[in-house]
Amino acid sequence: MNLKEIERVVGMIQTHIFRNSNAYSAGMLKSHFRGSGLQFREHQIYVPGDDVRFIDWKLSARSPNIYIKTFEEERNVEIVVFFDLSHTLLYGYEGVSKLQAMIEIAGLLYLLAGETHDLVRVVIWSEKTFNLPPKKGREGLTLFISMLEKLGLLDKDGKVILKQDRPLNTHTEDNKIVQIKSFLARRKEVIYLGDLSLVKDREIWKKILDKKNMHCFRIYSPVDKNNDIPFLFKVKSPITGKGLVRDLKGDENDPLFLKQRFKEIGVHERYLEKFVKELV
Repeated sequence: MNLKEIERVVGMIQTHIFRNSNAYSAGMLKSHFRGSGLQFREHQIYVPGDDVRFIDWKLSARSPNIYIKTFEEERNVEIVVFFDLSHTLLYGYEGVSKLQAMIEIAGLLYLLAGETHDLVRVVIWSEKTFNLPPKKGREGLTLFISMLEKLGLLDKDGKVILKQDRPLNTHTEDNKIVQIKSFLARRKEVIYLGDLSLVKDREIWKKILDKKNMHCFRIYSPVDKNNDIPFLFKVKSPITGKGLVRDLKGDENDPLFLKQRFKEIGVHERYLEKFVKELV
């Protein structure tokens, strides 16, 4: 896929995101991820009701009017999105795979960041870690789509390639946790996107999910929650490449699977709209 084709695909995805997200709102993202401080904007004439703490007494002493200082939020927020690939993301509901929903959610974050002047860094866990540089807007979305094409996850039309005969994720659980913790320690806003199908050590995940700047979204399909029949899904081991069987329903009594620890978004829902609502 050359650059011209990538631009065409990005345009299609951007149009699709706008059409399917009534909750597209830069204000919601801006209010959830706060900047690091306030920056002086301008002086304004004081009117009753203004905060007297912001009166500029020196300027007011030289003028017939009383002036107050106004400020705007200093935006230097970096949102780090961990993209946890697995074979279980390749199925979904009525033609919408879990991987497609994740791609659109990450794309929405890029577009929202373009409005709020924040930056989005996507870290893809595949056969190795692909750490994309912080970007925003259409530029970031173009870089992201280009990388997914290089990884063989998207075809020339931007559609998810569902037939994958190779291990999609070769990372150990410990390696993932170390990477997440490194960004949490630097006070980045961290978002996890995946279906948690490769999670084994519940205790260590519980600890990081309790962090204030950690936002975990489990993407699921109705099949994942099918209680009528046992549901086991065959996947490839991220380490050996051998076949494994996973039960994705999870144990409702397991503390990790309490909704207080992470948000769940179904591919059968208006997932873009729900994602933005769940952030606030």
